[in-house]
Amino acid sequence: MENPKLKNLLNEWLEEATLSEMQEKLESGEITSKELVLMYLHRISSFDKELRSVLEVNPDALHIAAALDAERKESGPRGRLHGIPILIKDNIDTHDKMHTSAGSLALKDSIAPKDSWVAEQLRKAGAIILGKTNMTEWANFMAIGMKSGYSSRGGQVLNPYGPGKFDVGGSSSGSGAAVAANFAAAAVGTETSGSILNPSCQNSLVGIKPTVGLISRRGIIPIAHTQDTAGPMARTVEDAAILLTALTGKDEEDAITQTNPLFNIDFTEYLLKDGLKGKRIGIALQGFIENLSEEKQRAAALAIEVLKSTGAEVIENIEIPSANVDWKYDVLTYEFKPDLNVYLSSLHPSIKVRSLKELIEFNNQDEEKMLKYGQEVLIESEKTSGSLTEAEYVQVLEFDLYHSTRQGIDFALETYNLDAIVFPHEEGSHISAKAGYPSIAVPAGYTSDGEPVGITFAGTAYSEPILIQAAYAFEQMTKFRKPPVLEKE
Repeated sequence: MENPKLKNLLNEWLEEATLSEMQEKLESGEITSKELVLMYLHRISSFDKELRSVLEVNPDALHIAAALDAERKESGPRGRLHGIPILIKDNIDTHDKMHTSAGSLALKDSIAPKDSWVAEQLRKAGAIILGKTNMTEWANFMAIGMKSGYSSRGGQVLNPYGPGKFDVGGSSSGSGAAVAANFAAAAVGTETSGSILNPSCQNSLVGIKPTVGLISRRGIIPIAHTQDTAGPMARTVEDAAILLTALTGKDEEDAITQTNPLFNIDFTEYLLKDGLKGKRIGIALQGFIENLSEEKQRAAALAIEVLKSTGAEVIENIEIPSANVDWKYDVLTYEFKPDLNVYLSSLHPSIKVRSLKELIEFNNQDEEKMLKYGQEVLIESEKTSGSLTEAEYVQVLEFDLYHSTRQGIDFALETYNLDAIVFPHEEGSHISAKAGYPSIAVPAGYTSDGEPVGITFAGTAYSEPILIQAAYAFEQMTKFRKPPVLEKE
């Protein structure tokens, strides 16, 4: 950068700056939002060619920033996100000059007919939508064995802690890698099962997978309406709580949000350094920790030892009856077709792919570009009726709900009288996902070769306040996160 002030801020300050620290400088006039955008654009252009975490940048970002700077001078900031650059996943609609494609070349020219709820809430809060992040194509609901972070539109996202060495996690891969590499203040990801928690753990981030119903899913390219949700990904619990507060609400166009009792809560009120004191925390290892490498198991075990010194009452080796049941993804298979068909049918007439069947046909026309990993999962979903009337669908839906709640999260919470459950890394995320329950991933250390490890706090529906207290207290005591060392391109 030519500007010596920005060059100094870029090198000495921006890398791990929090939202509060950014607002302090914006309020004092030391920097402007336009300058903040310029610095992030510089970082993206300098470091992201190899990582491939950002698919496209908002062409209007600098002008939006300038307008928000003028508004700040004239009437003051709207709140804690005013003038802050945020990245969002490429399956979240924005009605602007950016595209929304779920990582697929089939939708590379698709401009959403209107903003999603997430985009509306961000703009209302004064955030700058800086760009769209790469992702595992169709949120990893396309092929068996597709590599996390791969898309036909954006290529392969790499983990900034070890490009080509460590799994970047999916399917919010670009959001995870971009925030870890400090290409934006924070990002929004989406999750159906593990897609916020996994990349957060793999990129040493805080990821909040909210209760299904806390944030409207309107305008998000779907997988399954019973499990889909958006959520924040950030470098600190405080930043994630700020972003979560802005995204939460009730939306008449998404019925499940009418169950949301937390729609007017400021989640930063639960950032308590002694938030674990007196809480009963159950440690779920059996059926989970053995899925991790020995190195990750050791790091997770060390983090759990630290947890014992936080003032929490730790109950070890709790039993979750459904830990080893034969889970299937059949609910997703049945719900994907009708949900996706509705989304595709609402796009601009210039977009020729209007259904799952047409998407499969489009992919078949250029197998080299579109079918690196095949499309077995898409074909399997297309074989369903799309009417959700099959007995198998209803049976597996009820199976998932029962085993994830009464024989899963709720069983453990009630049996051991717990406030929250801790899982190693993101293991156990599938149980919370099937229940529609919240989880928060927090950095918990690194393996000997530098691969990030996390732990996940999980609870029952709308227990986000308790989980934020626990996650924040753990983070403040440990402060495990350290930024990746990036090589300039």
